[in-house]
Amino acid sequence: NKSISLLPLLRRGLGRGFKNNKIMKKFLLLPFIFVCLSVQWSMAQAPKWVEKAKRAVFSVVIYDKNDKILNTGNGFFVTEDGVALSDYSLFKGAERAVIINSEGKQMPVDAVLGANDMYDVIKFRVAITEKKVPALTVATVAPAVGAEAYLLPYSTQKDRTCTQGKVKKVTKIEDNYSYYTLDMRLKDKMVSCPVADANGQVFGLAQKASGQDTASICYAAGAAFAMSQGISALSLGDITLRNIGIKKGLPDTEEQALVYLYVASSQVSQEEYVSLLDDFVKQFPNSPDGYLRRASTFVFGGKEDADFDKAAADMERALKVAKKKDDVYYNISKQIYNYQLGKPEKTYKDWTYEKALDYVHSALAIDSLPVYVQLEGDILFAKQDYPAALACYGKVNRSNLASPATFFNAAKTMEMMDADPKEIVIMMDSCIARCPQPVAVADAPYVLERAQMNMNAEQYRAAMLDYDTYFNAVSGQVNDVFYYYREQAAIKARQYQRALDDIAKAIELNPKELTYRAEQAVVNLRVGRYEEALKALDEALAVDPKYAEAYRIMGICQIQMKKQEEACASFAKAKELGDTNVDELIKKHCK
Repeated sequence: NKSISLLPLLRRGLGRGFKNNKIMKKFLLLPFIFVCLSVQWSMAQAPKWVEKAKRAVFSVVIYDKNDKILNTGNGFFVTEDGVALSDYSLFKGAERAVIINSEGKQMPVDAVLGANDMYDVIKFRVAITEKKVPALTVATVAPAVGAEAYLLPYSTQKDRTCTQGKVKKVTKIEDNYSYYTLDMRLKDKMVSCPVADANGQVFGLAQKASGQDTASICYAAGAAFAMSQGISALSLGDITLRNIGIKKGLPDTEEQALVYLYVASSQVSQEEYVSLLDDFVKQFPNSPDGYLRRASTFVFGGKEDADFDKAAADMERALKVAKKKDDVYYNISKQIYNYQLGKPEKTYKDWTYEKALDYVHSALAIDSLPVYVQLEGDILFAKQDYPAALACYGKVNRSNLASPATFFNAAKTMEMMDADPKEIVIMMDSCIARCPQPVAVADAPYVLERAQMNMNAEQYRAAMLDYDTYFNAVSGQVNDVFYYYREQAAIKARQYQRALDDIAKAIELNPKELTYRAEQAVVNLRVGRYEEALKALDEALAVDPKYAEAYRIMGICQIQMKKQEEACASFAKAKELGDTNVDELIKKHCK
């Protein structure tokens, strides 16, 4: 070592007290020479690849919700298109982040691609400003115990300085990945710097020692393990990722990414969802689903022609890249149909029901799937072409797509055509026959619809049974209107006690509804309970003294009680309050 040979000169200089100025100058130069030689010695020990490898290391600056610096740390690129690794704890609470590379250039962190809080690693993507960035190669084989290890610090200097040590211990973690104990000293500013093997391949991210021997021991989470982190279809519920406000990336596969989008559509803001759709289109440019979903978002939230222009452009792109054109024709038809259902004040270009019909016909020309026929029927129904719509629904009901919903569509179409009410009920029987029995809450509305159809067909007892089935299906969770409708069925079926019970329940749930009290009086009147009828009418008038119908019914009740004078007074009061239906009663009973 050349630095040692200079010690005798140093001693001589000290012994003479630096009287000789030349010797003094030589002494002052000695530390500088010593340092330079030491650096040269260190550089000689560092592998040649270090200088190039260090260009992949960068500094990370984390900002909070108030755009203030929250944390600073390190990271490094592992792919030339901007994928990088760092420690999760650095990013926790981040709303945005930037990296500063070895040349001092600043680039934003674009998306988080995966994280693990237990082993404190995170994978993310940087929005790079160049075609490619310097990146380290992740080692595929874990180094053995005793192997050389090189920690590469973040630096803006072009040199080969690095911290050298050895692998002291290798521990297996999830799915045969590795976690390392290193015989190496680590400074605070070196956390999450890459640790490479003798070939320059990165095998770990440096982490602080947690034990007592912090002077010579540190740890490294496996780089391959960090690279294995990713976004799954259900990552929106991952608390580790939710602790970071930076946008998350999409799963690697198209299938998983589509599920992720479906979940995100109901959990994130419209702006965030559109951003995810943009990412999907970039990641899967040949998938028509991304374009169609983005078009749907533009149509749903569209207010100006510019929004619909974007939607139309995405529809065209979807058609261009799609291998299965009929599916895209169907989706475009459905979007235009839904657009028209929203009753726009001004129709965008040619987005009419006719245009929607053209697209679905294009789909049917390729493949006559029942789902396409179903949409054709829906469009024809919207156009009020009920016979043609019913023909479509008939085809669907004879296919494997037949369901309670398709038979219900046919029944409602028959209603619009003023078909025989009993035939409509038969169609609804087919609807409910396809529901799981006993009817559950999801299918209960079909039973309620059939109850009304039975009423229209004058099949009142059948209607009562439907109301009872509905009541049981929803576990008795009904409102006052339900009790009123069931009371109407009961009274038509001459089930007067049930009618009285139901109308009393309706009044209990909505005591201010005067129609219910008038109905209660009518039922009591019909069964000869005149006093109870008058009581119900008095209660109605207590709510609204100007309720004319109450006076008319009161007069009818008094006629039955042979109180003609009082009845005429009641009829006169009803007429005074504007009830024109009382005129015939006055003519008949009052002189």
